[in-house]
Amino acid sequence: FTLFLDGYRLLDMSPLETLGFALGTSFASGLNLYATVAAAGLFQRFGIVTLPEPLQVLANPVVLGVALTLFLIEFIADKIPYVDSAWDALHTFIRPPAAALLSYSAFAGEGVPEEWKLAAALLAGSVALTSHGAKASTRAAANASPEPVSNWTLSLLEDGLAVFLAWMAAEHPLLTAAVVVVLVVVAVFVIWKLCGYLKAALSKLKRRPSPAGP
Repeated sequence: FTLFLDGYRLLDMSPLETLGFALGTSFASGLNLYATVAAAGLFQRFGIVTLPEPLQVLANPVVLGVALTLFLIEFIADKIPYVDSAWDALHTFIRPPAAALLSYSAFAGEGVPEEWKLAAALLAGSVALTSHGAKASTRAAANASPEPVSNWTLSLLEDGLAVFLAWMAAEHPLLTAAVVVVLVVVAVFVIWKLCGYLKAALSKLKRRPSPAGP
């Protein structure tokens, strides 16, 4: 009976729970869109979680195949210094819009007014842009450091967090919403600190005397 109630709750998320799900997957998408989509689809396909009905298409073999292929490409690119930054720059125009689309689609079967769907999509896109910005800033700083393992470590941590949030957003959407609020605050702090670090580094570079001529 408990399992039946849990399944019923997941199949019929309240609008607030759907928002929690959207926020969780949006933050995860900002870190790794393809890992998030692939993980959500695989969780749905193997019955680990039940996604909102409009997003159950993520378990389709075609969608899963594309997501897993792109994830493998990102898995490699994300671990090569400077290639990862170029990849992040490109995905500035992919991750936030995709997160907004996922959020909008999640509300498709909720009977929510159109303006609220659009507002949720904008919020989701902003959350994804924040996590993406923190990731891109951290990678830029890591590429400037002499430690070669940092790219691998950061990449694996990001992938793991994205997969975990995809699961948690479906299983515990309200708790996920609270966690995402904390993560967004941390991400903004990281961006702020790293921007200050970058400005200081550029200032030192400008003050460095040019080499004397012959």
